[in-house]
Amino acid sequence: MSADAWPPKAIDPEHVIVSEKVKGSAIPVHLMYVEAIDGAYIPIALRKPEGPGPFPIVLFATGNGGGGMAMLREHVQNLSWTQEQYVAAGYVAVWMRYRAEVDYAYDRIGKLISSGRQGRQLLNRGPLEYEDAIAIADYVKTLPFVDAKRVGYMGMSHGGEMALKIASEYHGFRAMVASEPASHEFLRLKPDETAKVDPATGLLNVEKMLMREPEKVRPRITEEIAKARVAPIKTPIFVQGRDSDELQGIFRVSYDLLAEAGKDADWKSYDHALHGFVYPERNDAGVYAPDAVQLRAVADTLAFFARHMRS
Repeated sequence: MSADAWPPKAIDPEHVIVSEKVKGSAIPVHLMYVEAIDGAYIPIALRKPEGPGPFPIVLFATGNGGGGMAMLREHVQNLSWTQEQYVAAGYVAVWMRYRAEVDYAYDRIGKLISSGRQGRQLLNRGPLEYEDAIAIADYVKTLPFVDAKRVGYMGMSHGGEMALKIASEYHGFRAMVASEPASHEFLRLKPDETAKVDPATGLLNVEKMLMREPEKVRPRITEEIAKARVAPIKTPIFVQGRDSDELQGIFRVSYDLLAEAGKDADWKSYDHALHGFVYPERNDAGVYAPDAVQLRAVADTLAFFARHMRS
């Protein structure tokens, strides 16, 4: 299909695309489903500049997974100021949802292997959330208006940790932003008493974990495992911290390991009250009003991608 004929006027059940208006914007959103490695469908929301392209593209992730298309549509309508800046700068912007995080599964069950049995697919385990992002990256490269050689990723919080997991085993992104990356699992961090196991579920509750200082975090990571995971990374990564965040030490150590390994990595920290400040929300009046720190942080990400995603 040519870029001029996209999106198609008739719905293809195998490639569903539903277009909607976005309040306060002339840029519509195209809601789509992407097939993951196991045949499940992952929702994405795509917005593009006018014209046939080819355009560079950035995939956006925030926090843990789950929520499906309903959460994605809410993000599009109320959490998309950043994406609109990217479209204005000539990028295709894609909000992603992905399956929910499985507690410490990344640590326990190893690399995903795809094989076959009786003419059908066989996997050694179920896919994890970061592998949905890889499937989405591979899919958007096939779109007629996308420059497949200029694909970026920007993730916040758990989405930031996903950047590290992805880059450790997939080299299909030109550049990545890990904003406030909650990468305790990637680092194999041994929490202190501020993280407790929930007796009702048996799962670790990290909601009140305090890891502000790199000097506290560094002795608690499993150094040889973390370094082995960093070693294969080839993708330039911009790590953004937040001065007052309870996990600022984790953010900084994530950067430090990249820098110490000689990776192409940038670091900058920002003084802002909100976790997730890089994705401004509509205010009570229903409008976007990003403050000076948010304006600077998003401008920094655009400058980073411009530097690394030149044609």
